[in-house]
Amino acid sequence: MSEGARARLPFPPVVLGIAGASGSGKTTLAMELARELEGLHFPLDNYYRDLSHLPMEERARQNFDHPDLIESELLAADVAALAKGRPVERPRYDFSTYIRIAGKTDTVRAGAFVLVEGLFALCYPALLPLYQLRVYVDTPDELCFDRRLKRDMEERGRTAESVRRQYEQTVRPASERYVRPSAVHADLNLDGAAALDWKVEQVLAEMRRRGLQRWKG
Repeated sequence: MSEGARARLPFPPVVLGIAGASGSGKTTLAMELARELEGLHFPLDNYYRDLSHLPMEERARQNFDHPDLIESELLAADVAALAKGRPVERPRYDFSTYIRIAGKTDTVRAGAFVLVEGLFALCYPALLPLYQLRVYVDTPDELCFDRRLKRDMEERGRTAESVRRQYEQTVRPASERYVRPSAVHADLNLDGAAALDWKVEQVLAEMRRRGLQRWKG
């Protein structure tokens, strides 16, 4: 028996796609669902393209809220492998220098549930057929900004002015052009302003309705 065959799970994992604008609450939802389901939280952020060929100043000027900055081909290939129960070597990304760490990956193994989460989780056509459930977290723009402002000032030491400038110049336009329209692909649209427990219950209820929790426990 090959190493690849031994590594596969004896059942196909249930794969969920969870998308929403920056500050929508999609990451918190995905992490809570992963905890509840004992599943794998699989964020898209590690798949940003390696920009080591560019000078540092030019790297920093790139629009990281644009879907072209994600290596969607590799992402889709890895999610397809996880959907078959196979492990993948996920890239390591250094967000301080905007590069992939050469020769360094993390071995990621699928559990019974894989929660693919990110701005563009419902944008790429190659990903959509891999999901058994597609979720979009629909949050008012004002609340998204308030959450991002709080996070960036408290966790990243940024000024309110710099956060607002970036939000107006790149985050909001990219969200309106790419992220929010991807909600059309969702099976379930959630109110991002609602309580986390209620959002989790809505997802679990839809999974039960579709027979997607049969492997849990």
